[in-house]
Amino acid sequence: MIAPRELASGYKPTWCPGCGNYGILNALKAALAQSGLEPRRTVLVSGIGCSSKLPQYIRTYAFEGLHGRELAVATGVKLANHRLAVIALAGDGDGYGLGTGHFIHTMRRNLNLTYIVHNNQIYGLTTGQASPTSDKGFISKSTPQGVLEIPFNPLALALAAGATFIARGFVLELKHLTALFSQAIAHPGFALVDVFQPCVTWNHLNTYDYYRDKVYKLEEDGHDPADRQAAWRKSQECGDRVPIGLFYKEIRPSYEDELPQLRPEPLAEHSLQDIDITPLLDACC
Repeated sequence: MIAPRELASGYKPTWCPGCGNYGILNALKAALAQSGLEPRRTVLVSGIGCSSKLPQYIRTYAFEGLHGRELAVATGVKLANHRLAVIALAGDGDGYGLGTGHFIHTMRRNLNLTYIVHNNQIYGLTTGQASPTSDKGFISKSTPQGVLEIPFNPLALALAAGATFIARGFVLELKHLTALFSQAIAHPGFALVDVFQPCVTWNHLNTYDYYRDKVYKLEEDGHDPADRQAAWRKSQECGDRVPIGLFYKEIRPSYEDELPQLRPEPLAEHSLQDIDITPLLDACC
């Protein structure tokens, strides 16, 4: 089994000292090592933002795409070669703002992807604007009078849209987060892991202490992740106690499982010999 240190790419992270992204990086390397996945069979896909620099720091294949489009790229990678482990990474603005449409439809298709969202409740790379998950009343550069909208609830939307693995972690709970990542990577369908990841530079409300005083683990509270209604109720908790852990899990066929053209071998390995597209061209013209 490969050791986490062997997954280091050699590039030095450029995040701010104390950024929660370091915890996600360490947890993901540990989870990849535990999974036994070969780096050459693993692809990390990201959009734009502080979170999207993470693929540069892990020795796997990677693709950094456009803002909010990481799931579209990840879908293309997975359908081209469904034998690859594909992990998409985004920030809350990237994934829950610009990428909301892709988020919904990738979940309902149940593509076999892992989606890790670095949720710091602010746009960090663009220096501190409010994001979809910012608290109502939150004062930022873009909302000097406070955020007017209620915050986006990614877990509730994931339940409604048909995700088959829904979890939330916190970067200070590193072993717990690593276990969630490992379970998500092993899950045969769409897996969302939303991660509380404090931005120490621009968000002075949702700090490490803020989360540490609120979070509790679902598995220690007797939660059954097979119970959809219980998962919905837990997704609504946002006051003095905020749950982390596995909210919901079900097994159903993935999108790739239902595509007969993928059964013999990945599309990337199909032979292009003796293929005549003349009938298609004639039908189109």
